Amino acid sequence: MTTNISNKNVTFYSLIAAFGGFVFGLDAANISGAIRFISSQFELTNTQTGTVAGIALIGVICALFVTGTLCEKFGRKKVLIAIALAYSLSSLISAFALSYEMLVFGRFIGGVAFASITVSAMYIGEIAPADKRGKFVSVNQLMIAIGLLLAFIINYFLIKSMDSIAWLNNENVWRFMLGAELVANAVWLSLLFLVPESPRWLVMKGKESEAKLVFKKITNEANIEPTINAIQDSLIRDVKVSLGSQLKMLFSRKLSFVLWLAVIYAIVQGATGMNAVLFFAPMVFEQVGMSVQDTFMQTIIMGLVGVVSTVIAITFVEKLGRRFLTLGGLLLVVAAHGATWWGFKHAHYVFDQNAMVNIEQKLTALQIDTTKLQPLTGITFDSDVELKRELATIFDKKELPLVSGFIITESIRDINATLVLFGIFAFLAAFNMSIGPIMWVIFSEVFPNKVRSVALPFAALVQTISSYSISEFFPWQLDNLGVANIFFMYGVLGLIGLVIMAKILPETKGKTIEDLERQLVRV
Repeated sequence: MTTNISNKNVTFYSLIAAFGGFVFGLDAANISGAIRFISSQFELTNTQTGTVAGIALIGVICALFVTGTLCEKFGRKKVLIAIALAYSLSSLISAFALSYEMLVFGRFIGGVAFASITVSAMYIGEIAPADKRGKFVSVNQLMIAIGLLLAFIINYFLIKSMDSIAWLNNENVWRFMLGAELVANAVWLSLLFLVPESPRWLVMKGKESEAKLVFKKITNEANIEPTINAIQDSLIRDVKVSLGSQLKMLFSRKLSFVLWLAVIYAIVQGATGMNAVLFFAPMVFEQVGMSVQDTFMQTIIMGLVGVVSTVIAITFVEKLGRRFLTLGGLLLVVAAHGATWWGFKHAHYVFDQNAMVNIEQKLTALQIDTTKLQPLTGITFDSDVELKRELATIFDKKELPLVSGFIITESIRDINATLVLFGIFAFLAAFNMSIGPIMWVIFSEVFPNKVRSVALPFAALVQTISSYSISEFFPWQLDNLGVANIFFMYGVLGLIGLVIMAKILPETKGKTIEDLERQLVRV
């Protein structure tokens, strides 16, 4: 009976901690639906649009430098509560933003709160028994995928409700998208007060009596004293290595192979374009020639693909191995981007009579002067770049984000939409089954214990910078390179990554950290 209660408590506490991943998913995806309306509201340039989406990643970079120190000083529970409060503050500032600068500040705070992923995994790893730790930590990744899906669903129904709710319009719908996260924030913050502090942190701080009370909730009585003694022994054995010494070891010749392996994996994972598809999903689907509602419906399917693919990754990571999933996933990434590129390659845009009538009707509904469209009558554009360049001269920054989608929808010709959609969804499946979650598994295995506390944040920093570069410049690239060339570029980067990883990536499945250290670290 005691064992069953302990298991239930561990499950309950782990799910509450993992709920941070769910909030992370909501926060990461809600901007995708809001971005076009934000761009119109504040009349943003392409660079500013990219900054609104990508500034959160700058917040992540800042958080990476302090999260570990805060966890060591104040404990895991208090840091998680502070993160939940930061998410709430970010949602409030973002939803009620009165200017571009205020919105960027709110999004930045949300990025700092993205540290929830690291701290949640740390907390779960310290309360879960060894034989169940992998399963509980993996739930964190699944909760992220579920959070993404829910954000896409909320965005879709808000867009659909604009037709039936008079007070919901282009001017305010984005505020509800960003503010919807507050409900989840409040739930998570309330639940966090129900979880105990990490017993291992309590032992580290010399609070054995408090640690025993926690252990009574999560393990059998007979295991408490041996567990506390084992933690104390490990603390005595582990000689504290200064930050400077760890950095010196990390960049030493001995760890050069491991460091380059992590850096290359991190760059490849970010550079294949996931953040562009995630942060600008409706904008991507818009290029296919879909209505606004259809683009938001496609994001729901995208979220479902992410959830299913993550479950597959969790199921097969121990059976198929890290190397197999990484290489197989990158191969599918290259094929998927190739399909998307080919589907867009031959598209052109024709402003015939039928297209002009339909576009003018929608301009009238938006109360935009239809005479602005007259110069396009009878013109054919050979690429989306030419079309967008012309539209930018006709419509102002407030109008352009609202009209470009349906203008593309009505004028696009000779696009293989089926191939494009296959490519996008295949990429999402490949990423979530392989390089998305597997990268973090490999990072947790290849670095020796002595440098782990600086190596993992450094690798995460490289990955974040790579991802930030993709999201920051995507709107500019969309208007200046064209959607076909962007996906071709992502495919080439994936191919380069596949070739390099095939040469250098070892299989880490079934090997201890000590075995991998002997294999990978130069003597």
